[in-house]
Parts: sequence; structure tokens; C-alpha cells
Amino acid sequence: MSNDPNVQKIFEYALNQEKTGMSFFQNSIDRMGVGAAVTALKKLVEEEKKHILFIESILRDINQGKEIDLTIAEDPNLLPTDYFDARARSEFLEQCVQGSMVPDVTVFNTAWLIEKDLSDFYSAMAEKTQGAASSALTMLSKWEKEHEKFFRHYRDKLSEVYAQMPWGG
Repeated sequence: MSNDPNVQKIFEYALNQEKTGMSFFQNSIDRMGVGAAVTALKKLVEEEKKHILFIESILRDINQGKEIDLTIAEDPNLLPTDYFDARARSEFLEQCVQGSMVPDVTVFNTAWLIEKDLSDFYSAMAEKTQGAASSALTMLSKWEKEHEKFFRHYRDKLSEVYAQMPWGG
């Protein structure tokens, strides 16, 4: 049975961090308005909702004294989208630049830091746990690592675009 209080605390912390990240992304959408950056952030909010559902399922199992059931991760509705693949990344950057919708680099930097922090946390906790808890944390780490790569790439590319903009005209 999964009744280790430390495992429960890890997943409670993870749930709180996922909700905090999702809130940041949602607030950023509201601030940015329209454009490709908003589309990317909306996709990320949907991904974060999946992470929250996954973690809530794990916490339900723990609270009911059951073994952690990872079969929920196989639910097609919870699988990560392909929005973070190479083609989507290329199209996104092109839309940002062509549409003069260069999003706030600070938002992308903060998003990258949030995703990196979560990926690192999940990875570290996976090493400190065993069994299904470790497997779940490894899955979460991989999912967050994809988000981290996405935002790092755009933070760097958008910083380059900003650096080449004519200032003071």
C-alpha cells in the first residue's frame, strides 16, 4: 500500500506547483491578449490540467490506502499533445515574427523557469522514491522536460528577435 507520508507530501507539493504554474500561464494569456503566444500558452494550460488530473488520481489512491495506479497515464485524454514537436515549434516562431506578435520574453523566461524547476523536482523525487511513485514522478519529469525545452527555445529565439529590432526609430 502507498501510505508513506513522505510520498503523499511530495505529490501534494507537486499538485500545488502544477496549479501555481497553470495560474501563471492563464494570467499571462489574459495579459497578452491574442496571437501565437496565446495559442501556445493555452496548449500549455491544457497540458497542466492533465498533470493535475494525473496527480489528483495518485493522491486519491494514496488517501484510500491503495497502490498507485499508473494506468491512468495511458488514458488518451491525459497523454501529452504533440504541440511541442519540432514542426509546431517552427510554425509558432514564424507566426510570432511574421505577425509582429513577439510575446513578452519575460513571460517565456518565467515559463521556462517554472517548467525547469518542476522537471528537476520530479526527477530528484523519483530518485528518492520507489515503485509506482518513482515511475509517476519520472513520467511527470519527462512531460515537464518537454515543456521546459519548448519555452527555453522560444525564450532564446524571441530574445534574438528583440535584440535585432530597431529601437528608437
